[in-house]
Amino acid sequence: MTDQAPAPGSLPALMKRWGPNYRWYVTITAMMGTISTVLSSTIVNVALPDIMGTFGMGQDKAQLISTGFLAAMTGTMLINAWLVDSFGQRATFSGTIAVFIVASAMGGLAPSEPILILARVLQGGAAGVLQPLAMVTIFQVFPPERRGSAMGIYGIGVVLAPALGPTIGGLMVDNFNWRFVFFLVLPTCVAGLFLSALFMPRRAASGPRKPFDWIGFALLSVFLVVLLNGLSNGQRHGWRSHMVLLNFTLAAVSGLAFVAWETWTAAPMLNLALFRLPSFSGASIVAIVFGAGIFGSTYLVPIFVQTIQGYTATRSGLVLMPAGLILTIAFPIAGRLTDKLPADVMITAGLLLFAWSSLLMAGLDTNTPFWSLAVWIALGRVGLSLIMPSLNAGALRALPPQLLGQGSGALNFVRQLGGAIGTNLLAVMSERRGQLYAHAFAASQDTANPATVDLLRQLLSYLLAEGGVAEGGVAPGFGAESIGLAEGQRLGYALDYLGRMLAAQAAMMGYRDGFLLVAIAFVVAIPPAWLMRLRPRPAG
Repeated sequence: MTDQAPAPGSLPALMKRWGPNYRWYVTITAMMGTISTVLSSTIVNVALPDIMGTFGMGQDKAQLISTGFLAAMTGTMLINAWLVDSFGQRATFSGTIAVFIVASAMGGLAPSEPILILARVLQGGAAGVLQPLAMVTIFQVFPPERRGSAMGIYGIGVVLAPALGPTIGGLMVDNFNWRFVFFLVLPTCVAGLFLSALFMPRRAASGPRKPFDWIGFALLSVFLVVLLNGLSNGQRHGWRSHMVLLNFTLAAVSGLAFVAWETWTAAPMLNLALFRLPSFSGASIVAIVFGAGIFGSTYLVPIFVQTIQGYTATRSGLVLMPAGLILTIAFPIAGRLTDKLPADVMITAGLLLFAWSSLLMAGLDTNTPFWSLAVWIALGRVGLSLIMPSLNAGALRALPPQLLGQGSGALNFVRQLGGAIGTNLLAVMSERRGQLYAHAFAASQDTANPATVDLLRQLLSYLLAEGGVAEGGVAPGFGAESIGLAEGQRLGYALDYLGRMLAAQAAMMGYRDGFLLVAIAFVVAIPPAWLMRLRPRPAG
C-alpha cells in the first residue's frame, strides 16, 4: 500500500473524522483549559482581604498567593514543548488539567496558610503547561490566513477571564465564602477533561522521547523562587537586609547560569536562538510589559477600591464587568484586523490605549465615581484586545513548524514572567510610595500649616457642637466611646482622625504612582513593537 491511513487519534485522523468543524471542537476544548487557568489567576484577588482575615496574614504573605501562582506558571511554561513531544497533546492536557482540579479542591479546603499557598503553586504549575498548549493547538488547526482570527479567539480566554473573574469572585465572597472562588473553576475543568478525550490529538512522534533539561529547569526554579521571595520580603525585612540581598544575589547567579546552560546544552528548555529573530525578540519585550500591565493592574484595582474607596468584594468585581463585556465584541474584531493589518500597527495602537487608560487611573482618588473607573478600565482592555492577537500571530508567524511549540512556550513564558515580576514590583512600589507620602504628610502637620490647624479646629468644634459629643452624637470617624470625653481626650481623637485621613491619602497616592508606572512602561514598549516589521530568515 502506498497510502497509509493516519494513525488513530492523530491530528490528521481527527480532522478527517470530524470534518471542517473539528477546528472549532478542539478550540473549545483548549479554551476550557485557558479560561479555567486564567480565571483562577485573578479571581482570588478580590478574596485576599477575607483570606488575610481568616489566616491572620500580612500583605507580604498575601502577595505570595498571587505571585506564587504566577511564578509557578512561569516556571512550567517552558516544559510544555517537552511534554507534548514526549506524551502528546491529549495526555499532557488531560494530566495537567487533572492536577489543576486537585489543586483547586485543595485550595478551597485549605485548613492553613501553607496548604493554601501550596495549592496556588500547584494551580500555577498546571496553568503554565495548559496555556501555551492551547495556543499551539489552535495555531495548528487554522490555516495561515486565519491565524489572526484564531489568536483573537485564544485572546478572549486570556483577557476576558481576568475581566470577569473579580466580578464572579466578589459575588462568591460576599454571598458565600472566599473558599468558593477555588471551586468555581471546577465545572470548566471537568468539561475540558471530558472533551480532551474526544478532540485532543495523541502523540505524533513515534521515536524515543527527548531528554528533559533538568538542570535548566532547576536553575530557572531557583531564579524565580529567590527573586520573588526577595521582592516579597523587601518591605518587611528591609531592602538592604542580609536575607533580601542574599535572595537577589542568588537570583542573579541562577539567572545567569540558566542563560549560560541553555546556550550550551544540546536539548535546551528555552531555545535562545528564537531571540535572534528581531520580530520575536521585539514581541517578547512587548509580552513582558503586557503581562505586567494586565496582571499588575488586575491586582491593584480590586485592592484599591476595597481598601481606599470602601467597596465590597462584589462591587470591586463589578467595576471590571463592563470591560469584560466590551471584550467579547472587541476581540473577534481585533482578530480579523490582525489578518489584514501589520502586527506592529495593531500593537502600537493597543499600547497607546492601555497607556492612556493607566494615565487616567493615575488621577483617581477616593471620590472617583464607579462609572469613571469602569470606563477607564474598559478603555485599557480594548487596548489589550488589539495587542494580544497580533502579538501571538506576529511572533509565531516567523517560526518554522518545528519551532512552534518552543516559540509558544517562550512567548507565554516571558509574558508570565512580566506578570509575576510586574505584580510584585507594583505591589511593592505602591506600598513603598504610600509610606513615603505618609512620612511627608506627617512632617508637614504642625502649627505652621494653616490647613492642619483649621481642620483640627473644625473637628474640635464639631465634637463640642449640638449633635456632637456633648449632645450624645458621634462625630464622623469616631466611635460611640468618645461620648463624654474630656477636652484633652477630644484633642487626641481629633489627632487620631487626622492621622487616619493622612494614611488613606498617602495610600491612595501610592496606588496612583503604580498606575503611572504602568502607563510609562506601555509607552516605552512601543519602539520594540516596531521590530516586528523585520523578517530575517528564522534561526533553527
